[in-house]
Amino acid sequence: MKNYLPIRRMGDRGFLDFYKSMDDFFLTPGSIKVDVQEKDNEYIVDAEVPGFKKEEISVEIADETLTISAKKEEKTEEEKKNYIHKERKYESVSRSIYLPGAVDEGIKAKLNDGMLSINIPKDKKDRQKNKIEIE
Repeated sequence: MKNYLPIRRMGDRGFLDFYKSMDDFFLTPGSIKVDVQEKDNEYIVDAEVPGFKKEEISVEIADETLTISAKKEEKTEEEKKNYIHKERKYESVSRSIYLPGAVDEGIKAKLNDGMLSINIPKDKKDRQKNKIEIE
């Protein structure tokens, strides 16, 4: 028996699956993992940012692109100057997500146990295609 891969049609769902697979392909180890839900009037983004305080996290939106970034610098200082080992830890992660129709007003973000939840309103305009008559 031969093994065949199933053929998927590139409808709306197929395109979203392709987009997600490309997004996962470019996800680097320093990226923030996110779940994005689309509802009629908003997007809901849940992002994993374990170990970061809210003061270390930045959430911005510009041109329908949400950018979440977090930076942390930890220093361990000892009073002895004759140390053999000293550590400094710097961590920086970020993630950008294109959200068509996202509005930059009325965004709400909440951090709870390392999970950042962001509600982003969508443009209420009807984004249906209009047929243009040719003269």
